[in-house]
Amino acid sequence: MSKQTVDVVLVTGGSSGIGAATVKMLAEEGKTVYAASRRGTVPEGVSGKVVPVTMDVTDVESVNAALAGIIEAEGHIDAVVCNAGNGIAGPVEQTALEEGKYQFETCFWGAHNVIRAVLPTMREHSFGRIVTISSVAALVPIPFQTFYSAVKSAVLIYTKALSLEVKPYGIQCCSVLPGDTKTGFTSARKFTAESQSESEYSKRFKASVSKMEQDEKNGMPASKIAAAICKQLNRKKMNPTSTPRIDYKFFGFLVRILPTRLMLWIDGLLYG
Repeated sequence: MSKQTVDVVLVTGGSSGIGAATVKMLAEEGKTVYAASRRGTVPEGVSGKVVPVTMDVTDVESVNAALAGIIEAEGHIDAVVCNAGNGIAGPVEQTALEEGKYQFETCFWGAHNVIRAVLPTMREHSFGRIVTISSVAALVPIPFQTFYSAVKSAVLIYTKALSLEVKPYGIQCCSVLPGDTKTGFTSARKFTAESQSESEYSKRFKASVSKMEQDEKNGMPASKIAAAICKQLNRKKMNPTSTPRIDYKFFGFLVRILPTRLMLWIDGLLYG
């Protein structure tokens, strides 16, 4: 009989924010949790079996070495939560190529590096759960954070397509779409170099980012997203997507039924 429960979980970006909350909740459920981050530290206030892992998701060798260590210790990895991410803001015209690449390196290619490395052991055991962290911004684009919206859209579609590829091997995938969440992500957001100089965009750009930051500071606790992640990992059949909180589910519904022109007009009123 094939494996049916998740016992060993790898969480990237596991030292702070949503990742730390997820590590804590999974450990409280009795799972063995490997908390991966560049610093390789365990979140404060965590009880249970939590193992710190030093990993840079943008470095394939770092990812492969960390995965090899976990497999050597446990024999398998049941689930991975690809949470490591970053944010960048600035008008498209004022975003250099390297700045745009920075956004994708961690959020998209970092997730791919980890998933690609973990799939062989999941296939071998005919069991696996893969959770990626997308965003409501994948559905409702945020002006002046275009690259963030773009990368979260890419993560969402990647996860859906991947689920079709790996389904025959007992591997399931789910993309979680948080809305505004109160974490250190807000203060860690980077701004493009050109956006720091006065321009035709400055007034709207500053107002948009200020509104977003205020929404984030008053947003959901990270534990709300962690609960959604844990719920999916504990399901016999994961949902393809999960959007915590009813109002954000409603936003997703509106995106599907409203004309794009109207949806963008509403979006512009909020953040344009």
